[in-house]
Amino acid sequence: MNQDDIKSVVQEKFLSSERVTAFLSDAKVLYPERVMKDRLLAIVEFGDEKAVFCLFTSCYPPKSFTDLSIEIVLPIDNSFKCEIDNKPTDPEAVLYLNLQSRNSKFKFEIQITPRVDNFVDDLFRGIDAVNKVPTQPEFVWLKKYKGKSEEDIFAHTMVVERSGVAHTQSSAPVAFRESLIKHKMADKEMEYTFCKRFTIFCGTWNVNDKPPVIPLKEWLNVDKEPPDIYAVGFQELDLSKETFLFDQTVREDEWYHAVLNYVDPRAKYVKLEKVRLVGMMLIVLIKAKHVSHVSNVICDTVGTGIMGKMGNKGGVSIRFDIHNTSICFVNSHLAAHVEEYERRNQDFRDICNRTRFAQPNQLPKTIKDHDHIYWLGDLNYRITELDPTTVKRMVSEHNFGPVLEWDQLKQQHKIDNVFSGYLEGPINFKPTYKYDPGTDNWDSSEKNRAPAWCDRIFWKGKEITQLAYRSHPSLNISDHKPVSAVFSSYIKIIDEEKYRKVYEEVIKHLDKMENELIPQVKVDRTEIDFGTVRYLELQVQTITIRNTGKLPVEFEFIKKLDDTSFCKEWLIVEPYKKSICADEVCEIHLKVLINKTSACKMNAGTDKLYDILVLHLYGGKDIFITVNGTYQRSCFGCSIEVLVNLNVPIKEVAVGKLIELENKRDQTVSQQSTYSIPKEIWFLVDHIYLHGLKEPNLFEQPGLHSEILQIRDWLDSGSIDPIPGSIHSVAEALLLLLESTVDPIIPYNLQSVCLRASANYLQCKQIVMELPEFRKNVFLYLCEFLQEALQHSAENGLDAKTLSTLFGSIFLRDNPNNSHEPQTRINKQVIDKKKAQFVYHFLINDHSDLIFSR
Repeated sequence: MNQDDIKSVVQEKFLSSERVTAFLSDAKVLYPERVMKDRLLAIVEFGDEKAVFCLFTSCYPPKSFTDLSIEIVLPIDNSFKCEIDNKPTDPEAVLYLNLQSRNSKFKFEIQITPRVDNFVDDLFRGIDAVNKVPTQPEFVWLKKYKGKSEEDIFAHTMVVERSGVAHTQSSAPVAFRESLIKHKMADKEMEYTFCKRFTIFCGTWNVNDKPPVIPLKEWLNVDKEPPDIYAVGFQELDLSKETFLFDQTVREDEWYHAVLNYVDPRAKYVKLEKVRLVGMMLIVLIKAKHVSHVSNVICDTVGTGIMGKMGNKGGVSIRFDIHNTSICFVNSHLAAHVEEYERRNQDFRDICNRTRFAQPNQLPKTIKDHDHIYWLGDLNYRITELDPTTVKRMVSEHNFGPVLEWDQLKQQHKIDNVFSGYLEGPINFKPTYKYDPGTDNWDSSEKNRAPAWCDRIFWKGKEITQLAYRSHPSLNISDHKPVSAVFSSYIKIIDEEKYRKVYEEVIKHLDKMENELIPQVKVDRTEIDFGTVRYLELQVQTITIRNTGKLPVEFEFIKKLDDTSFCKEWLIVEPYKKSICADEVCEIHLKVLINKTSACKMNAGTDKLYDILVLHLYGGKDIFITVNGTYQRSCFGCSIEVLVNLNVPIKEVAVGKLIELENKRDQTVSQQSTYSIPKEIWFLVDHIYLHGLKEPNLFEQPGLHSEILQIRDWLDSGSIDPIPGSIHSVAEALLLLLESTVDPIIPYNLQSVCLRASANYLQCKQIVMELPEFRKNVFLYLCEFLQEALQHSAENGLDAKTLSTLFGSIFLRDNPNNSHEPQTRINKQVIDKKKAQFVYHFLINDHSDLIFSR
C-alpha cells in the first residue's frame, strides 16, 4: 500500500466535506517519560477552517477507517503555535514539531521525507489564513471529534509498562468494545482464514570469535527449494573485552554480510530484523514477496550474566506477524561447564520470563504468546556419566542412541524442567562440540572434553513439521559445528471478503448484547496478607475473578487519584488487564518483591507494605483490594552512614530505631562511629580475600539466588557460623549490597564532576580525598581489595578493565530520580566508559597515601 492509498483510508475517517489536505505516517508523540509510536498526523480542512488530527492505527498500514482512532485534535485558531526544530547530530534525520492550541501542547517526532515539506507548508498556510480573518472561527464541526487527553492516550496505548498505566472513564466504553471485537474475531478465526505452507530455515553456530573467512554455502544453501524465511543465530561472535564490556564489535557487519552473500540465490531476500547482545546475534531474512504481509516486527535482548550485566550469556529474540500468524525466533547461549545444567535451566527460564515485546494498544507479548516459536542456539548441555573415550567410540560407530540417553538436555526435557511443550527432531548427526578449530578432530586439550550436542534447535506450535535436522561438519573454523533445521509451517492467511462478513456479524451481535447486559464479577477475596516479607525473596499470592454475568467483561487495575501508578513499585500484578468470557475464571497473581530501590524506603520508613488496588470493570463498578505485609529489614538497603554506627546485627535493631537512624544519617557520622567501614562489607570482602582470590571467573560468574538469600540472613543475624554459599554467591552478594545502599559510594551530586575528570588521575584522586569520610573509606578499601584480586589474574582471569567497568557502574550509580530524556545507546556507552576510566586509575596506581588510618 503506497502513501496515497493510506491517505484515502484516512480520508474515509472524515466526512466528504472535511478534506484531508496533508498527512504524515509513522509519527511519534513524545512525552517526558513515554513515546507513543505508530501515529498518523493529518491536516483536515472544512470550509475556511483547519485542524490537526493525530490518529492511532491498530495495524499498519491501516486497511480501513475502522483501524483508525482519533486521539488528538488541535484546531488551527489564533491560539495555535508551531515551533520546528531538528537535531542534525541524530543518527537518523528527524524533525520535531511542537504544536500548541488553546490549552493543549504536544511534541511530535517525524521522519524527514518529501511529504514533510508539504505538511509544514500547509500548516503555515492555515496559520496565515486564520491571522487574516477579523472574526475567529468557531470550529463547530470539531465537536463530534473529541480528542483524548494525555491520560487517555496512555490508557489506550498498552505499550507502556505496568507502572505507567493510566485510566479515564471516558475512554472505557471504546476500549471495552474494541477488546470484545478482537475476542470474538479470534473465536471465529477459522471462518475467515485459510492456511498456506511456508518453509523456514533455522541455523545456529557458535563461531568461537572467528571472522567469516570461509564460504557458508554448505550451511545456508543446501536444500532443494529456497526457504521463505531464514533465521540465523550466532554465538561468541566476538570474545574481545571491548565487546564484552561495551557491546561494540565489527564482527556484526562481517557475519551479517556473509549470511547475505550465501543465502539461496534463487530467491530475493530482504532483512526483516537483526539484533545482537554482546556475542549473540540473530538475523531474520524473508523473501521479498512476503514483506508486505509482515507487521509488528519487534526484537528484545536478555542478559543472564552476573546481575544481568556481565557475561556473554542470555538470549536475543525477534517476533513478527505474517498474515494472521505470529512467529517468534529465539537465539540463546546458555551457561557453560558440564555440571551447570541447573544454571542452564535457570537461564532458559530467565529468558522466557524477562523477554518482552511491547506493541501499541496491547499488553507486552512474551515468547509463549506466539503461534509458532523456534528456539535455537548453543544451549551448552553436555553428556554425563560416560567417559570421553566411550563417547568417542560410540559416535565413531554412529551409535548415537546410547549416548543421547545421557544427554543432559534430553533428560531435563523429558521431566519438563526445561523446554516444556517444545519439540526437538531426532538427532542423527555427530556431536557438534568440541573440536580442535580448523579440523574435524575431537578436543585434544588437557580437559579432554566428552563430545556433546551443545547446538540445538527446538520448536513449538501447531501445523509445524520438521523436514531436516543436521549439522554441517565441513565448516570447521570453530570448535563448534553449525547446525540447521528446515520446517514446513502452515501460516494462517485472511480472506478479506470473508473477514468483512464475519466482522459485520460480530458488530451486530455485540450491539445486541450491549443493550441487554452489564458486566458482573465475583472476587474470591479482597484482603491479601503476605505476612513477613524479606529482601529479594519473591512472594506470590493469587486471587480469583469469576465472570458471573452473561457478557464478556474487561477489567483493569487503575490508578488512584493523584497516583502515578496503579500499584506501588514493590508490587506486581499479572495480568493487570484482561477480558474474560461469561462464566470464565481468571487468576490474578500478586507478587511482592523488595529490591534495592524499595528496600531503602522500607528501612527509612518512607514506605510500608500496604497498598489499595482499584479493580475497575469497564462499564461496571470498582472493587477495592487491600494488600499488606510486614517487611523484615535487612542490611541490604541501609545507608553506609547507618551501617558503620551499628555494633549489633540489624536483626537486633528495633524498627523505630533504624528508621530514626536513617532519617538522621547525615547527623550520625562522627568520630565516635563504631566502624571505619560497614562490618557487612568487611565480612564479604574478607571471605573472598581468604578463600576466593584464585577462583576462576571471579566477579563474572553469577551466584545462586538461594545462596545469596542465605548470605543475607547470615549478615542480618550476625551468625558465628562460616559464611554460607560459594565464592561466586558471596561476590554477587557484595555487589548487591553495594548497589542497594541509599546513596552510591560516590554521591549523585559529584558524579558529573567525576565524569569530567575521568581522564586525569590527579583530579580523580582529589575528588576521592574530598569524599565524606566513610564513603572514602569504603571506596579505597574496595580498590585495595580489587588490586589484590588482580595480583591473581592468572588464576581468576580478572583484568583491570573488566573490574573497573563492573565497579564503575556501582560506585557511580545512575540517579533513578533523574527525569532527563532517556540516554541514547552511544551516550550511555560514553558515560559507562568514563565511569570505568575513573575507577581504572585506582586499580593500576598506588594510592596508599589516601588510605584511612582509623
